[in-house]
Amino acid sequence: VVVDAGVKISALQEARIERYLIRLATNFTARRNVLPEHHCGRKAKYGKLVRPLARQYKGKTLAATPPDETYTWEEDGRQLRAEIWRNLVLNEVTPDPQNRVFDVYAIYDPAFKQPWLLATPVKLKPESVRAMYKDRWPVEQIPLSAKQMVGAHRQFVHNPESVQRLPELALLAGSILSFLAATFPATPTGFWDRKPQRTPGRFRRLLIGQPFPKDVKLPGQLREKKSVTGHLPKGNLARCLKMAKMAAT
Repeated sequence: VVVDAGVKISALQEARIERYLIRLATNFTARRNVLPEHHCGRKAKYGKLVRPLARQYKGKTLAATPPDETYTWEEDGRQLRAEIWRNLVLNEVTPDPQNRVFDVYAIYDPAFKQPWLLATPVKLKPESVRAMYKDRWPVEQIPLSAKQMVGAHRQFVHNPESVQRLPELALLAGSILSFLAATFPATPTGFWDRKPQRTPGRFRRLLIGQPFPKDVKLPGQLREKKSVTGHLPKGNLARCLKMAKMAAT
């Protein structure tokens, strides 16, 4: 499972998901799964704090924890660097050999201002971690293209099987729409759209102006809706007529 920063590691562990890759917040901290050395005073209850990225707090700089490993490689002519911290646990977890540990990767890419902070319990190479996260389904893009662009947010079902199938079909349609939008040339919405992007919304507007496909034989369940609406008032005229009827009654 590859997820963005909106999901927490604790939620994935509670769901007993053993193989995941998650993006972390830049202020994320974790702890070692071993107790620090005890010299005097009260014994520590938790492992040593690990802060992968330095940050500012009340005008002071909180330094980053030195990584356990450092790895560099070249990709598309750019020099990438990964800093790795191994066998970490969440802040509220006390050290125990039976704990579910994870590794944290801070991947520095010259193409981005901020490094990617990723975590996974699976032992992987930094190149694989970066490639897997790049190939993820974004949190917002696919549901947005599936619901708002395709129209799944206006569909209501009650049968248990339909409740399961509707989100699946919506995500599939949203994925296809996003893929086609990314591969087709960018089409402006109007004269004001001077720098169009390859977005599902623009591609959907392009499809609206096209006739229903007739060169491919489709199943009988897929057909053009033969509803006559030319005689109905539209736009502001329809709103004015509706308000006039309400005032008359």
